[in-house]
Amino acid sequence: MIVRTLIADHSELSLIGLRSVLANAPRVELVGVARDSVAMEAMIVRHRPHVVLLDHTAEGFGAAAIRDGSKRSRSCRFVSITPRPSTATLMAAIRAGVTSYIRKDCDVQEIIDAVVSTADGSKFYCGKVLDVLRRASVDVDLFMKEPLSCTLVALSDRECEVVTLIAEGKSYTRIAEELNLSSHTVIAHRRNIMQKLGVNNTAAVVLYAVKNGFVSPNKFLFDRPV
Repeated sequence: MIVRTLIADHSELSLIGLRSVLANAPRVELVGVARDSVAMEAMIVRHRPHVVLLDHTAEGFGAAAIRDGSKRSRSCRFVSITPRPSTATLMAAIRAGVTSYIRKDCDVQEIIDAVVSTADGSKFYCGKVLDVLRRASVDVDLFMKEPLSCTLVALSDRECEVVTLIAEGKSYTRIAEELNLSSHTVIAHRRNIMQKLGVNNTAAVVLYAVKNGFVSPNKFLFDRPV
């Protein structure tokens, strides 16, 4: 099967590079390039690509663009290609509808394999992305099966602030500075939060935050790498 592929990014340099990578790739037919979400949706309707290869951290290509694009064509799959993502960035993309995830520093063959494998119905995560997920103890399949809303948990306003800052990847020292608290108090809040949520690691707190709207996927558009 020929894999109709659309590239979506607002960076001209990235577009030139990806076009070069896919131009002569076996089975891949490049059907267009979109520099914004409006153009991406229009091209999805017009060309019915099997795969959209996009940088979901680029301005205008976040979660809403992915969901809107999916509505235009249910058979279209999204492969995100970004610089070094954080755990929260990865989870936000997966929740938004990204099937596969690779990095911009992957080699040429890995990028091609991601596009083709995704079109063939598989999920594809490059080794560096898998390493981020493993270090955070994230089970992608379990994450997608769990409901968006967790059982109601009575968190205080201060605990909600701490959850949000943890999900944004802030250190205990940084959280303490922003909330004008001691590091020991922040650690105590974290312990109480984990007890209330019934979890035992920071990754699970981040999962809770993403699923329950403490942080928007767009919050991670330009997130720092970990």
